[in-house]
Amino acid sequence: MKLFRLAAVLAVLAGPAYAQMPNLNLLQEGPGKTPEEKAAEAEREKAYKETLKKIPDSKGSNDPWGGMRFDPPKQPAAPKASAATSAPKKTKSGTAAN
Repeated sequence: MKLFRLAAVLAVLAGPAYAQMPNLNLLQEGPGKTPEEKAAEAEREKAYKETLKKIPDSKGSNDPWGGMRFDPPKQPAAPKASAATSAPKKTKSGTAAN
């Protein structure tokens, strides 16, 4: 019974370690390509690249509200003049206009 418990504990502990092992395949998946297949693949690749060159460049963002989000440049603050030179004109209150 102790041997069964020991085997179960080892199996539980070895599970996560086994899951982290890389999947190595040392055998090739299939036979190599023939020269005709290689030539046909090179021709397809060349045609694909030529087709990609014919595609026009993207014009940019298709955002209809893009112009509305533009922040105008901030105007520099006007220099403040001294209070004595730019005093507001006093007007009389309660008088009739001309």
